[in-house]
Amino acid sequence: MKLLRYGPVGAEKPGLQDDAGNIRDLSGHVDDIAGAALSDESLDKLRAIDPASLPVVEGSPRIGACVGHVGKFICIGLNYADHAAESGMALPEEPVIFFKATSAISGPNDDVEIPRTSVKSDWEVELGVVIGKHTKYVSREDALDHVAGYCVVNDLSERDFQLHRSGQWVKGKSADTFGPIGPWLVTRDEVADPQNLPMYLEVNGHRYQDGSTKTMHFDVATVISHLSQFMSLQPGDVISTGTPPGVGMGQNPQTYLKPGDKMELGIEGLGVQKQNVIAG
Repeated sequence: MKLLRYGPVGAEKPGLQDDAGNIRDLSGHVDDIAGAALSDESLDKLRAIDPASLPVVEGSPRIGACVGHVGKFICIGLNYADHAAESGMALPEEPVIFFKATSAISGPNDDVEIPRTSVKSDWEVELGVVIGKHTKYVSREDALDHVAGYCVVNDLSERDFQLHRSGQWVKGKSADTFGPIGPWLVTRDEVADPQNLPMYLEVNGHRYQDGSTKTMHFDVATVISHLSQFMSLQPGDVISTGTPPGVGMGQNPQTYLKPGDKMELGIEGLGVQKQNVIAG
């Protein structure tokens, strides 16, 4: 299933995209794509519904983040060998963990706002993992059974805030609109191998990132198992698993986002995001 949330900011409704590309309303069956609705039992019930029996959503509504009420927005840094190299950083011995504020979450096609004092706002296409059940001390072998589905994430980053303003990376990661998620939450049964997904990102039509989850340093199962040793993961938590090379910081000369830019990014089978960059 391709689950989504549509409608105005803060008033999104649950839906799914059918095979013909229509949005179908799920609000008669589930309150939101969030929390308990992400359990295996709930997803099985939704999967049993004939999409043709659901109301078609007319027009072209705004698409919101594909999961609501996110409790934790966890990110993994330096998780692609070639991205670590372009960043001038060594590959870590354990996954590097940092958080984005959940207030950074936005819809996949919402405008991206450059913070007022930004000088180095950057892009990062990433595979997002949405947890579907309580997860604590899970083994790597069982970790993927705890996934509700996968999605596209743009882990936007202000590099000056991140690297030169003291403290942890969270300063450079948490500006409003710096966490577009979606368009869809693609349930795990439709993703045969999360370690074989081509991904790309373009700015103003130029392709900067052209990679694959094949080159992850720590795979999805390892990341989930590792995180669960330090904190419990809850339904609706989002894990952003790192980015391939091609970020602005890695260009020669370095290239950063500015108002008026247009981004397009996607992951095979998980959909495409398109964002206009505006002044914050």
